[in-house]
Amino acid sequence: MTERELLERITANSEIFGGKPIIRGHRLAVEHVLSMMAAGSTAEELVDAYGWLELEDIQACLFYASRVVGRERVDAPIIVSSK
Repeated sequence: MTERELLERITANSEIFGGKPIIRGHRLAVEHVLSMMAAGSTAEELVDAYGWLELEDIQACLFYASRVVGRERVDAPIIVSSK
């Protein structure tokens, strides 16, 4: 799947979650997919939980996030406390 095809799976609608990026018109925000994966869910578990979701949708979320973060610039170092 090309980068363009992946990004076409991510849409935004001002009527859904205030215009946050979502997966191709569904009420599942990219942010939510990323949060679930960060919490330990696997791509397969998400596909099982959402019957319409495809592995390519998850790949699209990850690619979209990498593009957004790739454009981000941080003025000061990010320090994560272990406490």
